[in-house]
Amino acid sequence: MAEQELERETVIDEEYLIKSLENNEFDVFRDEYFNLHPYDRAQFYFRLDPEQRVKIYEYLSPEEMGEIIENIDADDEDYEPLFAEMNAQYAADTLSHMYTDDAVDVLNELNKDQAASYLTIMDQESAKEIKNLLHYEEYTAGSIMTTEFISIPEHSTVRSAMAILRNKAPDAETIYYTFVINEDRQLVGVVSLRDLITSEEDRLIKEIMSDRVVSVSVSEDQENVARMMKDYDFLALPVVDFQQHLLGIITVDDIIDVLDEEASDDYSKLAGVSDMDSRDRTPLRAARKRLPWLIALLFLGMLTANLIGSFEDTLEQVAILAVFIPLIAGMAGNTGTQALAVAVRSIATGDIKDESKMKLIMREAGTGLITGTVCGILVTGIVYVWQGSFFLGLLVGFSIFASLIVATLAGSLVPLVMHKFNIDPAVASGPFITTINDIISILIYFGIATSFMSYL
Repeated sequence: MAEQELERETVIDEEYLIKSLENNEFDVFRDEYFNLHPYDRAQFYFRLDPEQRVKIYEYLSPEEMGEIIENIDADDEDYEPLFAEMNAQYAADTLSHMYTDDAVDVLNELNKDQAASYLTIMDQESAKEIKNLLHYEEYTAGSIMTTEFISIPEHSTVRSAMAILRNKAPDAETIYYTFVINEDRQLVGVVSLRDLITSEEDRLIKEIMSDRVVSVSVSEDQENVARMMKDYDFLALPVVDFQQHLLGIITVDDIIDVLDEEASDDYSKLAGVSDMDSRDRTPLRAARKRLPWLIALLFLGMLTANLIGSFEDTLEQVAILAVFIPLIAGMAGNTGTQALAVAVRSIATGDIKDESKMKLIMREAGTGLITGTVCGILVTGIVYVWQGSFFLGLLVGFSIFASLIVATLAGSLVPLVMHKFNIDPAVASGPFITTINDIISILIYFGIATSFMSYL
């Protein structure tokens, strides 16, 4: 009951906001709108019709609109129409008031002409900072870092550092870590807000800072950066060049976006879908992304059918063998997918080190041996009771035993080999491994059946 009342209250508030917007009640709308959490403001804005959003631009300043855009989790096809609705100067001013890394994310998703237009008409200082980040390769530390951070000289006092902090805090993305630099702007240490507050005002920053500061190279892959922040539980991570000059910082909110992006990407590939997007609302767009994998798997499936056809003589003599093809192929595909998931997850989380790869392979081999033995014995008994032929049961049981061992090894080895050659192991998708294991299991099954035809 309480949940229903809460839902009803939310709907009434939204309707009230829309009504005040359409009735041109400027002050009423702003009062109610800015009582909302920034995320809720963004969601309300995003759900409005284009005609209603045009009125929003009259009610909100570019700075206020910048905060809304920062809280929108939009994809390529969403930012472009939103900015197309705005006056060009208003859009450029909105981008200039956003944090630099967020503005870069938006510009990367707009078409090049649109992005270049905004950079041309926005203020030069903001445009310069944004252009500097746009030069960095996508999916690297440089592409996700922000330049809105606070740094202080190592020979400053706590008093002067606090003055710098008070002056720059409104524009900084985080103030909990303050990074310390030397005369050459090289990163030499870090001091926390707690240390600044609790230290004597006349003490030198050099005396209270920690010089064991962890940093990442500007060219480091964003997935490795995310793993490092998870391991160290950092709120922010400094980004440096090859000479240790401090270029920017990466904050935890950016890393959450990276983790979500990487997880979505891996899940897409494991499902055999290229660049999966929940906003693919048209069948044509969704089909275009799925067809490449499906066509590749279609040809692999034809290879499977051709293999079965090559054992036509065996099937003609013992037709009952055809009954167990889906069982053996399905079991091999399932166990291969399970092993694949374990291996890909171990690689993605960084659990796989050079010394533990063999351990993973041996563990999966042992798992395949145990599951193959149990399933093989179970199937042998069931087929014997069902068909009254012990040798047929033994044939099917042994085929499952061998197929499960090979499929488990394939599921774990394929992603490890791909990782060794710097290929994303997630592309060894579930459908791909399943089809490969279908081929292997059929070869095992009919190879054994053909060899021992006289006993059937």
